[in-house]
Amino acid sequence: MNALESTSTRPYLIRALYDWCTDNGLTPYVAVQVDDTVQVPREYVKNGEIVLNISFDATSSLKLGNEFIEFKARFAGTAREIMVPVNRVIAIYARENGQGMAFPVPATSAGADEGARGASLASVPPAGLAGEADPKVVQLVTPEAPPPGTEPPKPPSGPRPALKRVK
Repeated sequence: MNALESTSTRPYLIRALYDWCTDNGLTPYVAVQVDDTVQVPREYVKNGEIVLNISFDATSSLKLGNEFIEFKARFAGTAREIMVPVNRVIAIYARENGQGMAFPVPATSAGADEGARGASLASVPPAGLAGEADPKVVQLVTPEAPPPGTEPPKPPSGPRPALKRVK
């Protein structure tokens, strides 16, 4: 079997990074480029992309297959069935530190928004990949840090809730 006949490494890398996140107590997120093949709540799609929390606590019936990522999740209290083709996943990373992996952005399907390539991912030319037609490599760009002197919101003050054991 040559490289052209072998299966994609993307689903294997997604599963490996998911395991790494969960083993280290981190929250795995996937960034997905949305088109007609992606089943997600459209009201949460921005610039043709959606970021999904795929942690154990946020999902039920999670299946990280070779062709699809499938799970059930709640959005604003409503249970939804999510199905994402693996080839539409453009990144998987840990929420807490941003470590993970970005994948080449899939070719835009006919009729899809050309501007949907996303502001959060930048295409850069690959090094040493000659002979491929318009290959793309993506780099995950982290959001800017808050301006210096800005403090995070303080938690509410007052007595802490306590549990009372009843026998």
